[in-house]
Amino acid sequence: MIPVKTYRYRDPVALSLGLNDLRRSGLTPRGLLFVALDASGEPHLAVPADTEQVTQIRVGDKLTLEPPWEGRFFYFDSLHRLPDGGVIWNGDRRLKDPGTAHETATVLGNFLKTTSAKNVFLGCTPHQPGSWWVKSDSSNPVELHLRGICDVVSVGSGLLARKMQDPDLYYLPFARIRETGNLDDFQPVFRSTLGNILLVERRAMKDRLALTCEQGLIEVDLSRLPWVEPRLKIDGLTGFGVIGRVDGGGFAVTVGTPQPWGLESPKPALLVGATGDTLVELADSLKKRQGAAS
Repeated sequence: MIPVKTYRYRDPVALSLGLNDLRRSGLTPRGLLFVALDASGEPHLAVPADTEQVTQIRVGDKLTLEPPWEGRFFYFDSLHRLPDGGVIWNGDRRLKDPGTAHETATVLGNFLKTTSAKNVFLGCTPHQPGSWWVKSDSSNPVELHLRGICDVVSVGSGLLARKMQDPDLYYLPFARIRETGNLDDFQPVFRSTLGNILLVERRAMKDRLALTCEQGLIEVDLSRLPWVEPRLKIDGLTGFGVIGRVDGGGFAVTVGTPQPWGLESPKPALLVGATGDTLVELADSLKKRQGAAS
């Protein structure tokens, strides 16, 4: 368990000043545990109480934390800084309601830039997925989920995403974004044989990415993008969603109700220990947990 300290800021400008102060105290993007907006649009931040812990925190550790706030909050899931400027963020679709998500995401993007980080991954909370893109600090945000696009993941050469109620994985090269100046040209690069893709793992590791589908799990090989090939397929393991994995073994896994558009009511992730970091080891661990529960 990571002892957590929370901060509340009156607006994104105050958040920017607060992050600068925390950075001078040793905070890096790795130490951002939760970022959320309340109903009035005030940003809230959760970080380790001991900044010396920052270097020891793994993405999998973050994903298993319980949210530190009670009540009506709208959470960010992840944020990606694009090579030619601009920011993409994933999170609660209601983030747009308070009216400060764009400015908050821009502040977070600038914080990443000061540390040369390309992305940040945050704690897991239940909500309907949303994804946004903003081209610059002065641009209006584009609601990608209104085009069906969500769970956007940044990889070395471009962006991967799913579309709601769709079995395909989509890819958009950074070179194409540079050429067109927009995110309108996502192209399918892989089709699930286990029904619609409900959840995309938040980050690729070692050119591998887990896809949670209606009828099971698929791990794909990204080493030859835009060609994507299946590495492993676990048929029949439903209700589980792979959010991320930990170096050296173990997975952050959520539980929810499969719907054609995604996982409904996902729970905070559990860190499921495994002897390795492929879906085979994960499936074995989950089946053992199911057997023990029954």
